[in-house]
Amino acid sequence: MASSIHPTAIIDPSARLGADVYVGPYCIIGEGVELGDGCWLQHHVTILGPSKVGKRNRFHAYGSIGQQSQDLKYVGEPTFLEIGDDNNFREFCTVHRATGVGLKTRIGSHNQFLCYSHVAHDCVVGSHCILSNNATLAGHVTVEDYVIVSGLTAVHQFCRLGERVITGGCTKVVQDAPPFTTVDGNPARARGLNVVGLKRAGFTEDQIKAINAAYRTLYRKGLNTTQAIEAIRSAPMTPEVEKFVVFVEGSQRGVVSAGKG
Repeated sequence: MASSIHPTAIIDPSARLGADVYVGPYCIIGEGVELGDGCWLQHHVTILGPSKVGKRNRFHAYGSIGQQSQDLKYVGEPTFLEIGDDNNFREFCTVHRATGVGLKTRIGSHNQFLCYSHVAHDCVVGSHCILSNNATLAGHVTVEDYVIVSGLTAVHQFCRLGERVITGGCTKVVQDAPPFTTVDGNPARARGLNVVGLKRAGFTEDQIKAINAAYRTLYRKGLNTTQAIEAIRSAPMTPEVEKFVVFVEGSQRGVVSAGKG
């Protein structure tokens, strides 16, 4: 199908639009923006560049995508935003380009960014994630695949949320959250495994039991992190437990502490 561009939209001559793109009233597409096939901009959406946006992304009213970094170190150097396919950005979402020459803020595919959610400079967001209303990622945050960031959650700079983590509403995340866990509180504490999410994803009882054993070794046996990792590795390892251990070993900020749950 042919693209549809509303006459009130402002599109920079350098922007590249794929096939079947819809650009609604009062949208602005800036210099260096590339939109893939089937993208949809409702109205009053701003996308600035350099930004590369994949196919079939949907941008609802008043979103601001690809704005320059809010980092005070940023002085206008060329930085980038890269977005995959089939993402949905609801009203008033903000996504910023990176800080530092040639660096990227990166977003994968099949994500849901609900109203007022924010992805700051140099973040990396995987695929199949949900950022609920007012969820906020500060700069340099990494969010792995299938993560749910609940409403009003704030994630501190340089923190990581591991695969299939879910945060409680209004959570303040200041350290890394290991894969498959539920974290909640101010500051965030580990409350247990994301058992409901794992079951819905088709994890078997044996897989969940193995992850839970590793979780309990880390959080419930009074060991320090080094001792816990050694104890976990002394038992047979599944791929999920290996992922859990590698994440904890790679933490620069330390992992969230244990909480009740």
